[in-house]
Amino acid sequence: METAQEIQADNGEEVKEETKALKDGSICGHESLHSLLSANLKPELFQEVSRLLIGLNCGKALDTIDLPESTKSLSSGHNFDLQAFCFRADKELLRAPRVVRVGLIQNSIALPTTAPLLDQKRAIFEKLKPIIEAAGASGVNILCLQEAWMMPFAFCTREKRWCEFAEPVDGESTQFLQGLALKYNMVIISPILERDVNHGETLWNTAVIIGNHGNIIGKHRKNHIPRVGDFNESSYYMEGNTGHPIFETGYGKIAVNICYGRHHPLNWLAFGLNGAEIVFNPSATVGELSEPMWPIEARNAAIANSYFVGSINRVGTEIFPNPFTSGDGKPQHADFGHFYGSSHFSAPDASCTPSLSRNRDGLLISDMDLNLCRQLKDKWGFRMTSRYELYAELLAHYLKPDFEPQLISDPLLHKKSL
Repeated sequence: METAQEIQADNGEEVKEETKALKDGSICGHESLHSLLSANLKPELFQEVSRLLIGLNCGKALDTIDLPESTKSLSSGHNFDLQAFCFRADKELLRAPRVVRVGLIQNSIALPTTAPLLDQKRAIFEKLKPIIEAAGASGVNILCLQEAWMMPFAFCTREKRWCEFAEPVDGESTQFLQGLALKYNMVIISPILERDVNHGETLWNTAVIIGNHGNIIGKHRKNHIPRVGDFNESSYYMEGNTGHPIFETGYGKIAVNICYGRHHPLNWLAFGLNGAEIVFNPSATVGELSEPMWPIEARNAAIANSYFVGSINRVGTEIFPNPFTSGDGKPQHADFGHFYGSSHFSAPDASCTPSLSRNRDGLLISDMDLNLCRQLKDKWGFRMTSRYELYAELLAHYLKPDFEPQLISDPLLHKKSL
């Protein structure tokens, strides 16, 4: 691969612009792949490419939703990306449509990580409030924030000072959101760093589910903890102990598959077996590590489990005061790389929305008819044709110390030729 310096010698100023684009998180100056393609393809070609990339919902391209002027004003005034789409379902004779309006928020931190911790947290509150109010003004029924939204994603520094951000389930962040949930009659999913005061001050990566009456419905703790390069979070918390709970709300049955859990197909499956209709995946991931996987895994989960998925990733590059290493031989560094945003929704019929910006805060809104979940179960029969008894038998054997794979070798494989 050519280095930036080599390219610059050939192309002069063009390379400077490209380098700037890479540093600001854009794709050649565009906020997303979708916007890049839209700007550079003829309309008829763009339409066909979109069909292949994001699919069709009930045989048609997704419609956009016209949002209130107050929402648009908040978007322009606070410089956050705003997009809204509608997933349809086929009309049924025996069931009325079950349309719910769902929102995802992605954001960067508000102050440098060198600022006092309380100032950092309060600044994030102030930054998110107008975005949450935009969701409320748009009639969003269920809103999900990104992983550990109330702090920088400091877990991979391995410095214990960041534990001060931890809160009990009913702590400051929850109280801040409870008022907004009640004001807008909105369920809010709030992923936080939890301090379990009843169990020795243990820390967990937790999603708190706040009901539309301002009440706390419950919580779920992250099932899978990464140990990949910088993202070795077990210095702060370990695997969760809450199973795969489904939270029945007035707007549908929801679940939360936190971040690294998206890489585990059985984790997605378990939420489906328990009856989820929408599964949220609040995350914090950087381009060098995971971006090729990002548009694929959640969409596969939505298809395989016949539910909707909302994928959220934070935005920006968070620089920390003290350099750290990954234990991989690479030089020490003070950031994890660029959190590339790109939040999106996936539907059980393999369609998905375009992604939010790679480099700006954003609010993505979607109307989704939950009847589509059952319709796709009926169409494909994945539940009916699954052989869970075979998988259960294999897993039971696999967990035994004397497990041996079911391997049949060619009897001539190791026979010497004559």
